[in-house]
Amino acid sequence: MSVSLSKVNSLRLSVVAAAVAAASPQWVVAEESPQAATERIQVTGSRILREGAIAPSPVTVISGRDLVETGAMNIGEVLKELPSLAATYSLANAGRFIGTAGLSLLDLRGMGASRTLVLVDGRRHVASSAGSAAVDTNSIPTAWLDSVEIITGGASAVYGADAVTGVVNFKLKKDIQGFDLVLSRGFAQDNPYDNHKALLSFGTDFAAGRGNFAVAAEFSGQEGMNATDRRQTRTSYMAVANPADRDGRDSNGVFIHDGIPDRITVANAGWYDSSTAGNFKLNGDWYIFNQDGSVRLQELGTTYGNIEHCSNCEFLDLRQYQDLQPSFNRQNLNMKANFDLTDSINLFAEGKYVRSKGSNEGQPSFFEYGSAIRIMRDNAYLDDSMAALMDANNLDSIRIHRFQKDAGRRFEQNTRTTSRFVAGAQGELSADWGFEAYVTHGETKLEQVNYNNLIRTNFAQSVDAVVDANGRIVCRDATARANGCAPTSLFGNNAINDAARNWFNTTSYSHSTIRQQVANASVNNSGLFELPAGMVGFSAGAEYRKEESESVPDRFAATGATFLNSLQYMRGEFDVKEAFTEVSVPLLSDLPLIQDLVFDAAVRYANYSTIGDATSWKTGLDWSLNSEFRIRATYSEALRAPNISELFGPQNQTFFRVTDPCATTERQSQTRVNNCAAIGIAPDFQLNNPAATVEGLNGGNPDLRAEKSDSYTVGFVYQPDFIRGFSMTVDYWSIEINDAIASISAQNILNRCVDSASGPNMQFCNLVQRNPQTQTLRLITSVVQNVAAQTASGIDFEFGYDFDALGGRFNTKLIGTWLESRKTYSFQNFPNEYIENAGVAGDATWQANLSVNYRYDAWTAGFKTRYIDAVSLFTSQSLALNPDPSDIMSYGSYFVTDIRLGYDFASGVKLAFGVDNLFNRDLPGVALGTTAETGLYNNIGRFFYTSFSYAF
Repeated sequence: MSVSLSKVNSLRLSVVAAAVAAASPQWVVAEESPQAATERIQVTGSRILREGAIAPSPVTVISGRDLVETGAMNIGEVLKELPSLAATYSLANAGRFIGTAGLSLLDLRGMGASRTLVLVDGRRHVASSAGSAAVDTNSIPTAWLDSVEIITGGASAVYGADAVTGVVNFKLKKDIQGFDLVLSRGFAQDNPYDNHKALLSFGTDFAAGRGNFAVAAEFSGQEGMNATDRRQTRTSYMAVANPADRDGRDSNGVFIHDGIPDRITVANAGWYDSSTAGNFKLNGDWYIFNQDGSVRLQELGTTYGNIEHCSNCEFLDLRQYQDLQPSFNRQNLNMKANFDLTDSINLFAEGKYVRSKGSNEGQPSFFEYGSAIRIMRDNAYLDDSMAALMDANNLDSIRIHRFQKDAGRRFEQNTRTTSRFVAGAQGELSADWGFEAYVTHGETKLEQVNYNNLIRTNFAQSVDAVVDANGRIVCRDATARANGCAPTSLFGNNAINDAARNWFNTTSYSHSTIRQQVANASVNNSGLFELPAGMVGFSAGAEYRKEESESVPDRFAATGATFLNSLQYMRGEFDVKEAFTEVSVPLLSDLPLIQDLVFDAAVRYANYSTIGDATSWKTGLDWSLNSEFRIRATYSEALRAPNISELFGPQNQTFFRVTDPCATTERQSQTRVNNCAAIGIAPDFQLNNPAATVEGLNGGNPDLRAEKSDSYTVGFVYQPDFIRGFSMTVDYWSIEINDAIASISAQNILNRCVDSASGPNMQFCNLVQRNPQTQTLRLITSVVQNVAAQTASGIDFEFGYDFDALGGRFNTKLIGTWLESRKTYSFQNFPNEYIENAGVAGDATWQANLSVNYRYDAWTAGFKTRYIDAVSLFTSQSLALNPDPSDIMSYGSYFVTDIRLGYDFASGVKLAFGVDNLFNRDLPGVALGTTAETGLYNNIGRFFYTSFSYAF
């Protein structure tokens, strides 16, 4: 086992930077005695073994215990609460895309999960989402988790591509001793959500202590919940047109805002232009079907403007089709072993198998406007009242809108299996030279099953029902009858029968496979040669990596014959050969105000089979004024090569939610008025259904280049001798990404088509198709390009103070971030056109976590509070165009508090009880916590849990 390596010159232990460790100082610097050899330590962000924990880059460290001892379902749910990480993909919101239900991905600074490199013990991990490099935190073994280290800024020179915003490194325990069992169960106070976790680990030495072997198993799961399961979220709210709003143009044609909100938020409101019972519009009136199939005027209550919103009426309640948490379960099996081949060479191997299943239940199939269902006058299920209404209006057919709850909610189940194997050796080649060499193989498979997927042709055959010569109700189409078509009524709630449902619904099966192979070898020398200020450190190495991804959609669904998006086959691969080196050069030492001044540099050359050559580099300066105060700075240029889906992705069907800039409500500039007229849009053009999504196509681009980031950090570390146990770090960081790979958003395409002062911009107008009769949007096409840019900057701070009081030991930590700016540029060539996200929902200006832990004899207690600053719901750029869009303009500041109490018995048993969201803090506004912007808010409510653990 690797313990014996401590008997020679160096011990490869990853520790946090001296200032970052907010716990006791002995975690930072190894205790020394006059007889002890100087201990060299590998710090995160560098491959050079160093004396003490001198980190050249800002590093935030969270202990494995802090992550595991919570009521959260997995470590990803805990990590998303850190100020530096955005809640882009959590269990609550990952299901908003096809094939992503159950994923928990990490997104540093909110600049994209694809730009955050996730490592396990400093090594790459196979991806979890087809075509990407994103790693699902559900695949990380929590039983052996020692700590998680977060490095800010570009780290591609040290770790390779994808680390343009930083690195999250999961460090596992090295040698496992004894038996550990942990059982946990929790439940929410006001809803059916609950979860459970079970961890089992066993490790032992062998071969007289030269080797160590360990095995672990984990089982966890949660029951999902619907928005209607919670008091706070079950009421349907709708932002409707404000009757008091008087925005409009003055006599000179200038658009005037009156300061009155354009929209107001109303309870018990929704859309009236669709219904689970079926409805239609005739002669300006809306009709709806009763349970017996008869027809009557629909109760519209209070309506709002030209958009089909109403309150206290018969509306479509979409809340009942919105899940707050998915059903999810996970099994994780892990094995690892290491063996001291000699006193200086250690062999290691590890393997794991993870199976997770996440389910996402969405809306049923629906039909409205252009897709409305045509019902013929001779339909067999037509009620006399409906027949009379059609006859009175001389109609031989009518088109009805229907939200088909009785056809079954569309249900997606994603089963992911991940296997990963690592084998290698590490140790010393000589007294000064260390080495590590390893290979990894990883594979992720996704089995995606989509239930209640409506077959469009079969559905049309079922609803076109007639009475045959024998008086039986049958499908009109003779071929369909011969193939088993079952007729059904659509008139009223629960009208669809089981036989018809089975005829027109199908189950679609898709699968994906991701493979990764890595071979890496490196050497390091902490004392290559000596300068007057100290020893020069050096490391170098090479890496080969191959990535493959294949997605095979359901063949029938891919034809576009079903309600499910028409997704196409995708396959791609690339390999990359890399060489890297790093030096640490002491410049000055033992001078006034300069105890040590060290310069660090790293460079990495890569040759990709797709984009060719690429180089990353990094420099750093570490200045210790004395034993208490240290200043550090880094500057780096990192890169991200386009991933497989960005390069090889086919043109897939998708649906965009956009606002048509040519609608009368959106023409707030004369330029738009003129350009909309120039492309043939009528002056009085209004949308029939402003909430409807628009079909789109998006896909990859084989001509993409690597995107680049320039980042720098400047900060200081302070550990005063006069306050024992106190540490403080403050770091300013700035990240700029150029040639960013992004799809031009559908909204941007529409706006740029009609916002050019020189007339319609046909480069963008040609990407838009409209219905030639109605001029409504029909299709928008978008592909990824190197056209965008992003910038972000802010200050990270961390204060830790550990002290003895009240007969026990306190450990306190405050971690926070002040977000100065986070800008997105749709087009980097137009630097004056950007969106400032700082201070907007999802990017709070201030975020902080405060934790206080206390131990007294066998008792332990913990307290944690998370703070999110108040945020605007609109960017300053959108408010410049429309300063009064809504009555809800912001969310207020948000606090959530968790507590935990435990007792350690002498027998090895430990019992703990905890409450998350102690004060049952509600979601802000009318949010559900299921979007990228609101995923960081708690949507479970007060949650109780208890855990039992036993170790020997």
